[in-house]
Amino acid sequence: MARSKSSNRWMQEHFDDEYVKLAQAQGYRSRAVFKLKEIQEKDQLIKPGMNVVDLGAAPGGWSQLARQLMAKKNKLVALDILPMDVLEDVHFIQGDFREEMVFNQLYEVLAGEPIHLVMSDMAPNISGNKSIDQPSAIYLCELALDTAKSVLVRDGAFLVKVFQGEGFEAFHREVQQNFAKVVIRKPKASRPRSNEVYILAKGFK
Repeated sequence: MARSKSSNRWMQEHFDDEYVKLAQAQGYRSRAVFKLKEIQEKDQLIKPGMNVVDLGAAPGGWSQLARQLMAKKNKLVALDILPMDVLEDVHFIQGDFREEMVFNQLYEVLAGEPIHLVMSDMAPNISGNKSIDQPSAIYLCELALDTAKSVLVRDGAFLVKVFQGEGFEAFHREVQQNFAKVVIRKPKASRPRSNEVYILAKGFK
């Protein structure tokens, strides 16, 4: 099947992408790891002593980096609908975290341990139709925030990928209502023409 021009352009961009090459050279599973790395360098988000939940984790780049920054004894739970290859010292749950069964699995793995950070790099399957894609993206952000509100300890942190557009301001305000300090980050590894940004929230109320 012939690929569209835009899909060919994406493939070309992807393979020419310095971050793709860096990820391969450094043994990371995705270029997205450099977005988290930049946020980490600026905001010291992940620290030893933290337990972390990584939503939409596959293929596992963010979990890889987080695991390196955490203490060995701390828990890192990764969730995704898609399968993910095993990562040492990462509990992976495959399933839709909107389902009670999957949430129950999460609570079992946590075994009463407090969660200090919920992070989400989730994005919907892009159809190219903004009127479908933007509400889908905001919906995933809402789900991530709901999860954070369910599992975070007081003063916990939340990091979520958001696409700017309809629904962004309302979601941003909702995050501000639940956290003491909220900033927006646009890492260099985010493609310039992408309208993605990351909302980083600390001090869960």
